[in-house]
Amino acid sequence: MVDKLPVSPSPLLTAPGAVPAPEGSPDAGVAWHHGDPLGEQRNAERSAVVVDRSHRFVIAISGPERLTWLHTISSQHVAALPDGASAENLSLDVNGRVEHHFVQTDLDGVTWIDTEADRGPDLLSFLTKMVFWSKAEPREGNELAVLSVIGPDAVTVLDAAGVVAPAEPYAAAAVPGGGFVRRMPWPTAESFDLLIPREGLATWWGRLTAAGAAPAGTWAFEALRVAAARPRIGLDTDDRTIPHEVRWIGGPAEHGAVHLEKGCYRGQETVARVHNLGKPPRHLVLLHLDGSAEGRPEPGDPVTAGGRAVGRIGTVIDHHELGPIALALVKRSIPTDTELVVGSCAASIDPDSVPADDTVQAGRAAVDRLRGR
Repeated sequence: MVDKLPVSPSPLLTAPGAVPAPEGSPDAGVAWHHGDPLGEQRNAERSAVVVDRSHRFVIAISGPERLTWLHTISSQHVAALPDGASAENLSLDVNGRVEHHFVQTDLDGVTWIDTEADRGPDLLSFLTKMVFWSKAEPREGNELAVLSVIGPDAVTVLDAAGVVAPAEPYAAAAVPGGGFVRRMPWPTAESFDLLIPREGLATWWGRLTAAGAAPAGTWAFEALRVAAARPRIGLDTDDRTIPHEVRWIGGPAEHGAVHLEKGCYRGQETVARVHNLGKPPRHLVLLHLDGSAEGRPEPGDPVTAGGRAVGRIGTVIDHHELGPIALALVKRSIPTDTELVVGSCAASIDPDSVPADDTVQAGRAAVDRLRGR
């Protein structure tokens, strides 16, 4: 839960029909929905919507060594990130547990990072402390704010608004008047983030809605994210989460945040050990919840099987087609047909959401060969 917003509430909360996110929500400060949360989800899947995500905390890093420096302290391979390219990235602790998840874009000599509102100040503090002698200068960059345009008609909307939509995931380009547009591979295949000057939020909102994007709130964004089984740090992770558990392994081409072929960085030993020799103790799955139960579980509530805790629940949301759903970290050994309970809700694992677990790691295969297996 968020006690204090690091950025001011969005001016778009005064838009007609805007309903603020509940107090204490990680999305506090922006619209939760605009009067029809399920209809907004349908619009996102059938046409196009624009979502105010201006509560995202933005960091700017300048300096000629910004990429090589960031490469050494994070999990993604970004030393040679091209101009106009983006990547998802993590900061891990010494034990390989996830501390921060962020998206970074390099454009015109500046690396822009956006992350969760409540975690941004800590990430900025960490980056500042890690500069040492490198020619890199991190600073708060909240002069830019995030709007997301989502849906099969998103490219058409952006074109009508005077923005050329990048063709490839994680590609970025400058937009007229400052800021940039970035294509993302989630929560849907046609998803774009606009990082535009904060003082121009209302102008851009009006321009995008006039171009055909229907207003939508973070409820719609979160429902699509959960259905796509994309984790959100602080909701779908805890202080023990390692990247393998929540599908953050891979370079930009795999839509991941941890590159497996890069040099030393904090937490790499755990990443390499699990990748080569072991399996993560838990994995992220999609749960279907009993909608007839009284109340809904909260993030962090235990997931139980036969009265025994087997995991923790993360984001809980109502989806326009799937009904009440959630993401959960559960023990990898739990069969998909296990009857689960979360609070007062019966729950079941969506079998299509279970990650494939039949790959033999290179390190394990080598050990087996040495033992004559």
